[in-house]
Amino acid sequence: MAAAGAGASGPAAETAAATFRRVYGTLKAELLKDPSFDFNDDAIQWLESMLDYNVLGGKLNRGLAVVESYKILKAASPTEPSEEELFLACILGWGIEWLQAYFLVLDDIMDNSQTRRGKPCWFRLPKVGLIAINDGLVLRSQISRIFRRYFRGKSYYVDLLDLFNEVEFQTTSGQLLDQITTNEGRKDLNKYNVHVYRRIVEYKTAYYSFYLPVACALLLFGESLDNYAQVKHILVEMGVYFQSQDDYLDCFGEPEIIGKIGSDIEDFKCSWLFVQALERADEKQKGVLFENYGKSDPACVAKVKDLYNELHLQRVFSEYERESYEKLISAIEAQPNEAVRAVLKSFLHKIYKRSK
Repeated sequence: MAAAGAGASGPAAETAAATFRRVYGTLKAELLKDPSFDFNDDAIQWLESMLDYNVLGGKLNRGLAVVESYKILKAASPTEPSEEELFLACILGWGIEWLQAYFLVLDDIMDNSQTRRGKPCWFRLPKVGLIAINDGLVLRSQISRIFRRYFRGKSYYVDLLDLFNEVEFQTTSGQLLDQITTNEGRKDLNKYNVHVYRRIVEYKTAYYSFYLPVACALLLFGESLDNYAQVKHILVEMGVYFQSQDDYLDCFGEPEIIGKIGSDIEDFKCSWLFVQALERADEKQKGVLFENYGKSDPACVAKVKDLYNELHLQRVFSEYERESYEKLISAIEAQPNEAVRAVLKSFLHKIYKRSK
């Protein structure tokens, strides 16, 4: 699952990120002293190591996006955000980072992955193995413990729990679709198409990476999510566009810039490039695609990339990117709330024409 959402840069961002990281230390210390379970020293040491390894280490974009979105919403009101409000925004952000960690720990086991964020996957550590499955479940349960401590009694507490439960359901269902589609694709690549791709991306990535951070900020701001169906739609569309970019960069991005060597072709992924190629290829080209896709032999990968170039997919993507941006901007401008428009634009401008 690709890292997404609104990040920031410069000295102010460093301060925001540093504040955000300090809150992690507070939450971790509280979880290790949770009175509902009598942890011994070994368990405390394991949990601390597991949390630091899996919750930290990413870009923290999703979590920081909650804080940034809340600040933008608050900027339109007569009062500055209080320290307490910003602290709660950080906690909501960490809730998403905990959710992300839970997804990734289990995702890596399912995909039999080797590395995550430049180091071995958690389950690959000799001391861990399949204990990682329980660790994933622990991570999910800790979100409820954190929220109970800080939000129980708040008017939006039930809505917050409902939001996380719904997004978790959507994401895990998207993961199911991805897993069974890939299995079917190994037998028949014709199972991959634009519609299937769209459904996987929408549910597996867009809801938790784009909608969830803004929904958290809106709840903290005192808004009812029922009033923001169109905002949800825009953010999901943004998430689909983001994942399409990710798929494009996996093939055509520079590894030293994107920070990884792309492997979608070798891994049989139902990617944006593959479904676009399938729509445009003639029978002979489809033969080349089917014969070489999903193979780790560099010669086979090169033949697929050559076909992508033959079908002018870089130009196709450039056109798709332009159209996506225009549609998103048009939908954003139609939003009546100026602060909400600013939040949506902040997300879009961070991902438009990105190179990593």
